[in-house]
Amino acid sequence: MWIKICANTNLHDAQLAATLGADALGFVFAPSPRQITPWQVAEITPHLPHNIEKIGVFSTQDITEITAAVHTAGLTGVQLHSSYSPQLIAALTHHFAGRLRLIQTAHWNVGTQTTADFAATIQSFQHSPHIASVLVDSRTPSASGGTGTPFDWHAARQVLATLAPKPLILAGGLKPQNLATAIRELNPWGVDVASGVEAHPGTKDPIKLAEFITIARQSQAS
Repeated sequence: MWIKICANTNLHDAQLAATLGADALGFVFAPSPRQITPWQVAEITPHLPHNIEKIGVFSTQDITEITAAVHTAGLTGVQLHSSYSPQLIAALTHHFAGRLRLIQTAHWNVGTQTTADFAATIQSFQHSPHIASVLVDSRTPSASGGTGTPFDWHAARQVLATLAPKPLILAGGLKPQNLATAIRELNPWGVDVASGVEAHPGTKDPIKLAEFITIARQSQAS
């Protein structure tokens, strides 16, 4: 089970997540209460284990902005939180010679999403060999990420099964209390959490963080 702890805003939280066994750390460059700048991340990444992935979350489709942030912050991957752009995927793949993990986000619109529309979105990702994995997050009228609101796992299950063999990363309202259920329901390759392990926006809760990672590892072994 690949575990990404997202929306890190300080070195202490990032180091704690790495120590507890996270595989990847996320840094949000998109508008958010947890937004951080590439220069702030550049003060964090040199102090992290070499083998942990450092993923930037972007809502922009400006390749110049994204590539500059990757170089400045010392990132190993990019999570594209905007709509799918094959041109952007191709440009990033070319610029980084395939060495950058590219994660495309698919949003489940809570309360209004139809499975047919969601299936069409998922199908479009299948044609891009350069997308390493697809992250499914919940979207509400007030937020497109970090919502703290799960989407309808049961309704999405059949559609998401068609994503294979492309890896599925599950996000959206995950927390220690519902993680095991979510994993049983959707059998994801990876999980991603932000607000579900926070004491308050931008600051992690050590107990929640440890519990989340432990549950993810236990679910993987069961």
